Amino acid sequence: MSEEREAIIRVENLTAAYGDETVLENVNFEVFTGEIFSILGSSGSGKSTLLKHMIGLYKPAAGKIFIEGHDIAAAQGEEWRNILRTFGVMYQSGALFGSMTLLENICLPLEEFTDLPRDAIRLVALLKLKQVGLETSGDLMPAELSGGMQKRGAIARAMALDPRVLFLDELSAGLDPVT
Repeated sequence: MSEEREAIIRVENLTAAYGDETVLENVNFEVFTGEIFSILGSSGSGKSTLLKHMIGLYKPAAGKIFIEGHDIAAAQGEEWRNILRTFGVMYQSGALFGSMTLLENICLPLEEFTDLPRDAIRLVALLKLKQVGLETSGDLMPAELSGGMQKRGAIARAMALDPRVLFLDELSAGLDPVT
């Protein structure tokens, strides 16, 4: 007898709109722990819009999005902060803070969401940079990094809190073909 698993992400009848323009309509899917789930589509098809709804930046016009059973559109206060700890996000542009070094960018979520001492935060951030092959680049500013290095730095930041879910928007956009 197979054991029924609960989806870590569940999207139910999601409709996304900008004003009167519907971008996505009645989208349904589930993602389970350990799965790699990709959304593919042409430019302008709504992939980034879907992501922004899934991480709670936009509220659905209709439908619901659940992360670990929590309705992200309805969550507030401590429940919302707990949901934020569940996932890491790498935006298409990387979205590293230009006024902070790469290491400081990785430390930021650890400073915001943990009570770790400063030395431990630095150590975790350095380990995340090592995971993406940037262990010697922590003192560089984002403008000093290539596009591929910025993406890898953004992935390190997304992984800083060891989230159960990683959202990666246009992971390979703007990179050379070999990368």
